[in-house]
Amino acid sequence: MNTTYIGFGSNLGDSVAIFNTAIEHLKAHGQVRVSQLYSSPPMGPQDQPDYFNAVVELITSLSPLALLDQLQALEIEAGRVRLRHWGERTLDLDLLLYADQVIHHERLIVPHVGVLLRDFVLLPLLDLNPNLIVHGHQLAMLDVVKSSTLKPVLAADWAVHAPASST
Repeated sequence: MNTTYIGFGSNLGDSVAIFNTAIEHLKAHGQVRVSQLYSSPPMGPQDQPDYFNAVVELITSLSPLALLDQLQALEIEAGRVRLRHWGERTLDLDLLLYADQVIHHERLIVPHVGVLLRDFVLLPLLDLNPNLIVHGHQLAMLDVVKSSTLKPVLAADWAVHAPASST
């Protein structure tokens, strides 16, 4: 079994309901824990709504590419259409970490390329694992974490279908 971390993002539709549907599907592939829910401004074009963000820990036997296939199928099921780079979406799922593996594949890079740079990814990751180290960096000590002004909008029990984080 491998511990994986999946970034969730959404700024169209009922984000909480969309997230819960995806979490319910992921539970078929292993044990799930969920971070608090955060709101953040969009990274890309500013003429779109703010995002809701969370991270899900999935302990699974799926291979990295099989998990990626599942995540992409969930995005499609949620009605994701890629209209523009960093544009609005109903569901964006990113495989952030897969055990301690470093993966460079034409379809997948793990750790996710932006994991050390984005507070809307780091804060939910730290909800689930406050001592997490990626590429030799203790996440809690990164400047982007220390200077973040993001606050959770909902505690970890927002995910009605998944058990709350133990932190």
